[in-house]
Order: sequence, then C-alpha cells, then structure tokens
Amino acid sequence: MSEPPFLPEHFRRSDERDDALFFDTPRLVTHIDDHAIEAVRRLYAELLPPDGEVLDLMSSWRSHLPDEPPRQRTVGLGMNETELRENPQLDEWAVHDLNGDPRLPFDDAAFDAVALCVSVQYLTRPVEVFRDARRVARPGAPLVVTYSNRLFPEKAIALWCAATAEQRARLIAAYFHYAGGWETATAQDRSPQPGFPSDPLYAVWARAAEG
Repeated sequence: MSEPPFLPEHFRRSDERDDALFFDTPRLVTHIDDHAIEAVRRLYAELLPPDGEVLDLMSSWRSHLPDEPPRQRTVGLGMNETELRENPQLDEWAVHDLNGDPRLPFDDAAFDAVALCVSVQYLTRPVEVFRDARRVARPGAPLVVTYSNRLFPEKAIALWCAATAEQRARLIAAYFHYAGGWETATAQDRSPQPGFPSDPLYAVWARAAEG
C-alpha cells in the first residue's frame, strides 16, 4: 500500500482551537432537513444489517437509523455527552475526540456496521480513523459515509472546503483505499428526487474485506 498523497495543509481548519471547546455546547438540532434525513434512513435500511450491532461514529442526539427492524445494539461515539445522552437510539455511548486520538475505544471485530453521518468533513486524521474502523468492523460490515452541503466551515478541513460534491466522493473513496482492508468503495447521489426542495444527500460506502 502506497503512502497517502495528503499534505498537512489539506487538513487545516480556519479554527484550530481545541475541538472539545467548540463542541462543548450541546447542539440539539438536526444538521440536514427532514427530506435528507429520510434519505439517510432509506440508505441505512438498504445497507445496515437488520439485527446487527451498529457503531454510529461522530454521533449526536439523533442517529437517523430506521425504526424497523430493531438493531441488536447501537453504540454512539461523539464529542458531546449531553447530545449522546439525548439520543434515543443509542444503547451505549462514548465521548471521544477522533482528531485527538483516531483509535476507537472498542474491541476488534465488534460491529456489523459503522455509520458516519454528515461529519466526515471534520476529520483531520481520516485515513487513521477509517483504518481503525476496519479493525472494529466484522468481515463484510459496511462503513456508510453520508454528507451534504451543510457544515461548520470553521471546523471543516481545507481540502473538503475546496472540493465539489463529486470530488468529495472521490476523497472519501481515497480514505477507504489508503486505510486498507476495505473493498472498493461505492458512491451515489442519494438526494431526494430532482426538483424536490431539500438538502442534497450523498453517500460513499465500502465493506470490510475478509481477513
């Protein structure tokens, strides 16, 4: 596996203050509109195992998982304790800063799926996070990444802010590739139907390779 072609400046943010300070205040709001949220739910219904153990990375007070069928266990990892406590779909949760420490506080092969909803743009060490997500994923488990055009610009990495929606899909696919251990990524525009007034919704996912 060749070294990732990224440079330190690609992951700089306009606000380089400690992320814990920025996310210290609970934000009990949704970051995409209801139609885009429903598109996330439909995608999860297609890709996440119906009775598995799911890790919701960079979680908040809502996970946008479909209500049916029920999961065996859903674990959230996020930056704000109040938001995680308010999330009715989480069975367990952990406060953890992935930019400070990209290693996930979970055992190997602990999950049947990993979800990362509209937050990938804030990762400053994404290849390391995707690599460790593979460690905690069981073979065949999907890592499903969704994104829109909404963000906190001061905390989004420079490379993301400079990219188009299509380029962002290729960037996420590169994270999978350079992390290793993932099958070839799939990218789709999952926005509500054309002409429908909604936030756009894009998805990139790959499954954990065998072995």
